[in-house]
Amino acid sequence: MVGDSAVGLKDVTLVRGRNTVFRGLTLELNEPRIGLIGDNGAGKSSLFRLLCGLDMPSSGSVWVHGQDFDGSKHPQRAVGMMFQNPDEQIIFPTVEEELALGLEVTGLTRRLARERAREWLQARGLGPWAERAITSLSQGQRQHVCWLALIISAPRLLLLDEPFASLDLPGQALLDQEIQQASQQIIVSTHLLDHVRRFDRVIWLADGRIRADGLGSEICAAYEADIARRVAAHALRIDAADQVD
Repeated sequence: MVGDSAVGLKDVTLVRGRNTVFRGLTLELNEPRIGLIGDNGAGKSSLFRLLCGLDMPSSGSVWVHGQDFDGSKHPQRAVGMMFQNPDEQIIFPTVEEELALGLEVTGLTRRLARERAREWLQARGLGPWAERAITSLSQGQRQHVCWLALIISAPRLLLLDEPFASLDLPGQALLDQEIQQASQQIIVSTHLLDHVRRFDRVIWLADGRIRADGLGSEICAAYEADIARRVAAHALRIDAADQVD
């Protein structure tokens, strides 16, 4: 491990097909709230897949709260991940069954797990959701079910991959509030910078490398300035091409 960090990667190289996603990536991830930003294809989702054991590094080491991922071990209950598309994550036909799954892995019987899930939903003012079919829910509501499934299973690290993308403004505000209140360590990957701007730490990835790493307000501002420069340069190229025509 690097130092005494709870979560981290050391000298990680990840090769997918002919593409090298990361080369010698080292990170210590200790802060309670960390933002992850960057263009599409920068490596954000790949980093999450490494941290939850879906991908194994070609070389180097990855660990989460004392669990090293070496290809033979799975990060049992140490990590929970919310995917960009909730339909890739939800397994069961009703809300209470989906939530009960996270309780069954703790040793509860299926019947008791469903009971606890119903009680838990009721306590959160979501009792009517218990028997609702997943297919009857909007995309944003399904995303919220994925969040609820993470919270009820209580992993120590939560990885949220574009969690606000399918939510309306009230849904974003609610999830934002719940992220603030959650006791777990949370890493949020997002293009909606306002949700991570206040974080103590934001990491900007570009082409599988760390472009910048620091206070959320500063890193988000630097990324926005870089985008503005790129857009302006693109506009100049278009203008020059139009003049040639």
